[in-house]
Amino acid sequence: MKKHIPNLLTLLNLASGFIAIIFLTRDEVLVAALILTGALVFDFLDGLAARILNAGSKLGAELDSLADLISFGVAPGLMMHHLILVGSGADEFKAYLIWLPVMIPVLSGLRLAIFNLDDSQKESFRGLPTPANAIFIIGLIITSELSESQIIETLYSSRWVLSFFTICFSVLMVTRIPMFSLKVKHLRFKGNELRFIFILLAIMLAAGTGVDSIPLIIILYVTVSISHGLIR
Repeated sequence: MKKHIPNLLTLLNLASGFIAIIFLTRDEVLVAALILTGALVFDFLDGLAARILNAGSKLGAELDSLADLISFGVAPGLMMHHLILVGSGADEFKAYLIWLPVMIPVLSGLRLAIFNLDDSQKESFRGLPTPANAIFIIGLIITSELSESQIIETLYSSRWVLSFFTICFSVLMVTRIPMFSLKVKHLRFKGNELRFIFILLAIMLAAGTGVDSIPLIIILYVTVSISHGLIR
């Protein structure tokens, strides 16, 4: 029985992604973002359960990628499409900009396929993980709905800014740029220096900016990863 628990959690991830898409079709974007947050939790738990129960399998690995494509590829792509569609500025280019989010599910699918075939990504990543890109877009939705900062809200509602992030983050998913993983095997500082420093900076950012920090933390993650790679 225990060997089926990780796959059940993965299926809950997939179901959450589909339900989020349904809410997106009803223009209940914030609800969809919150449901996708649940998908992220299930995605974390299925891997954790597989390790604790020693219940990993080839079926689970394939199922995980299929679920991630729906929850962290298709659904976030539709969310970004919505954000650009209702965004401000550049009305004359609107017809062109709204097609950019197709990059998100397409390159998410490519990234997931590469990940499944790349044994070098067990301890760290090459390219931006699809859940990180999803968190960024979920953060944009939550910020656009709940932010009290007029500057942040204006920035994140700009079609030019949204288009820039769509291109950059989509391309980052299929690059070979090293990105550190937050998975830890022990709680000692040695060996986890980069992870602990990032977590500390993320906490400080969250304490200082509140709900606005969600997309900013992903930008921080990308910046720290690239900087660490350049230093090394």
